[in-house]
Amino acid sequence: MSAGRHYQVDVIAGDGIGQEVMSAATVCVDAVAEACGFSIAWRDRDWGSDYYRSHGRMMPVDGLEQLADGDAILLGAVGAPDIPDDVTLWGLLIPIRREFLQYVNLRPVRILPGVSSPLRDADGLDMVIVRENVEGEYSEVGGRLYRGRPEEMAVQEAVFTRRGVVRIAEYAVAQAKARRGLLTSATKSNGIIHTMLFWDEVVAEVATAAGLEVDKMLIDALAARVVLKPRSLDVIVASNLFGDIISDLAAAAAGSIGVAPSANINPPKDHPSMFEPVHGSAPDIAGQGIANPVGQLWAAAMMLQHLGETEGADRLTAAFESALAAGVRTRDLGGQATTAEFTQAVLARCTDTSGARDA
Repeated sequence: MSAGRHYQVDVIAGDGIGQEVMSAATVCVDAVAEACGFSIAWRDRDWGSDYYRSHGRMMPVDGLEQLADGDAILLGAVGAPDIPDDVTLWGLLIPIRREFLQYVNLRPVRILPGVSSPLRDADGLDMVIVRENVEGEYSEVGGRLYRGRPEEMAVQEAVFTRRGVVRIAEYAVAQAKARRGLLTSATKSNGIIHTMLFWDEVVAEVATAAGLEVDKMLIDALAARVVLKPRSLDVIVASNLFGDIISDLAAAAAGSIGVAPSANINPPKDHPSMFEPVHGSAPDIAGQGIANPVGQLWAAAMMLQHLGETEGADRLTAAFESALAAGVRTRDLGGQATTAEFTQAVLARCTDTSGARDA
């Protein structure tokens, strides 16, 4: 890892609009870095679906080794219509998460300025989803039998370890204590009687030891609560599958999955963490210059926060929020700005010493 105020960040722009929103993020990060007195060396990796078409794999054989000495990874989007999703996901994103023990998937959700929620009463919606990121329902334990025969079967095991549940619960408790002190745990222990009961027990143990009460909710009831009473939620801790689903629902309730960020974090910082927007590669609009870069910008701000560059993170966040508040929006948010126009509006605010927070 690098020392001081200089960082090495690996850039995987990936596929589709990832190429377009990534350039928006890196130029804005460079601007705040110059304003705040640090620097970033970007290491571009041409990995993704194009790489797969040429080499039969999503990244080089030694790809993980190439990333290991970096300070962070900034990912754009992965996926292409002509390549199965399991190939693109398990060939790039999931190996990075697991090799570098990025066991926290952190997804903040709030309504940004100028973004309208589809809910009638969502003012004040502001929550954080803490998703377990390396085990649970997304384990590799299982397999297929009798392929192609009438009796074909598939088995997929959900794997929950005490260590895995303890560390994600501890991270969620810390988040809750730093916010409003409200912790909700997503479960389905009325029907999934082994793994989810274990999850409930361990999360409750961790919360009680920290002096925090945990609100246990069945995932179906929690989904309804996100829609009906979103302001009652603060920090949600969830398993891999439940966290994946509930965070997308919450982002939609806040107005758009297209602006949502995600951080894959290795809390001890023994390995680099990875930051990405929640949206996909959107091949239907790729190359048209109309992609919304907010999710990538917000993910980049989370990266800066993780690196300890709080001033830079705040400046970048204030810049894209100010641009949105001023009415500069891409088409998906009801505006007419192109990706380049929105980026220029953010860039101007990143370097505005009079205060990027002014709308």
